[in-house]
Amino acid sequence: MTTSTTAPPAVRPYESYVYAYPHKTAYRPLPDRPALRELWAAEPKDALSLYLHIPFCEVRCGFCNLFTRIGAPEELTTRYLDALDRQAVAVRDALGDAAPVRFAAAAFGGGTPTFLTADELERLCDIAEKRMGADLLAVPLSVETSPSTATADRLAVLAGRGTTRVSIGVQSFVDEEARAAVRPQRRAEVEAALGRIRDARIPMLNIDLIYGIDGQTERTWLTSLDAALAWRPEELYLYPLYVRPLTGLHRLGAAAGPEAEALEQAAWDEQRLRLYEVGRDHLLARGYEQVSMRMFRRADAPRESQDGPEDYACQTDGMIGLGCGARSYTAALHYSFDYAVDMREIRSIIDGFTATEDFSRAEVGRYVDAAEARRRHLLQSLLQAAGLPLADYRARFGTDPREDFPAELERFADRGWLDAQAPEGLLRLSQLGLAHSDALGPALFSPGVRAAMAAYERK
Repeated sequence: MTTSTTAPPAVRPYESYVYAYPHKTAYRPLPDRPALRELWAAEPKDALSLYLHIPFCEVRCGFCNLFTRIGAPEELTTRYLDALDRQAVAVRDALGDAAPVRFAAAAFGGGTPTFLTADELERLCDIAEKRMGADLLAVPLSVETSPSTATADRLAVLAGRGTTRVSIGVQSFVDEEARAAVRPQRRAEVEAALGRIRDARIPMLNIDLIYGIDGQTERTWLTSLDAALAWRPEELYLYPLYVRPLTGLHRLGAAAGPEAEALEQAAWDEQRLRLYEVGRDHLLARGYEQVSMRMFRRADAPRESQDGPEDYACQTDGMIGLGCGARSYTAALHYSFDYAVDMREIRSIIDGFTATEDFSRAEVGRYVDAAEARRRHLLQSLLQAAGLPLADYRARFGTDPREDFPAELERFADRGWLDAQAPEGLLRLSQLGLAHSDALGPALFSPGVRAAMAAYERK
């Protein structure tokens, strides 16, 4: 049975994808440049997450605003890995040995980690294991790839080093739609890459697909969904297309005039909502469970971990990020290196990272107080289909979210975004609320974070 997710006209369903809070555009240079050793001194270290960021891609898709550059001339990958090694040594030293240090999960992202050669991937794994002390054979390890870089030799390295999950960005199996998204690929190449991933026997396959591409219809969307389902992926992520500033699609739209601007208004919202419903219902009818607005998991697929958030987009405290595009999270401070979208700025930041010798201090970030911690926990939990057990919130903060955020939750209830039939003690989104996660998430941003994001000079 199809559940309509049509919203009141005044509510735009696609404001922003909230994959971390506070958003990186709210970060600023830290005047005190706190020492990592001091930041991590009192933090629990027995179940850390480790993330290694590789900021290189063979091409840049038209919708992409990730921190990544095209290509890596003049041995840049070698210099980058050298810097990553120096950073890992400094971070591991900062963690100290007074308390046990253990990593419960690891991930390689980007960019495209498999832009690296097989030998370079071996070195990347060595940095995670020998420098940081992560046992990649014993913990969940997720790695992102692309059709053109998912080669047999690279996949063999990843499988041999303990990779449990590979996520491949396909976006569309329809060649015309791939071109419309400024993504140079052909379906035959995608299918060949998926075959190599399955041949490598990595336990979990995730396929990313995008809806809302210019010219996409319900029929072509179902074509992509069925092509993906033919590989029986353990997970599927369905992403609504965004046209963000400084991306290729944004430049094309700006050149096209006011008609292209109208795509971001009601007609495009309606198209994306309709395709979301089609995709959701198609997957639910074929044995997939909805984990969040974007994430769907095959009902019989293994769970990588019983601990932590289900959605890979929702990171928690105790995150160590290595690389110039990675975030690190302590309970009181989220920090990283500088952020940019413009290619010239990205190149400059990468060059600065590779020249850095001293990685012992946090340079850019945002402090998180108790009020923001409550807001972040509510946001991350509520965006999961399973919802937020009120007892868990009370155990962590000693309060009730309905008392901490009465105006926001009342507004969500008035819009029909909260599940009125949820069991007692559970705060959960309705189907309508899940469909509007990209409006609900930003609505929970604090005034301070909103002001910082608005003042950010995009570059």
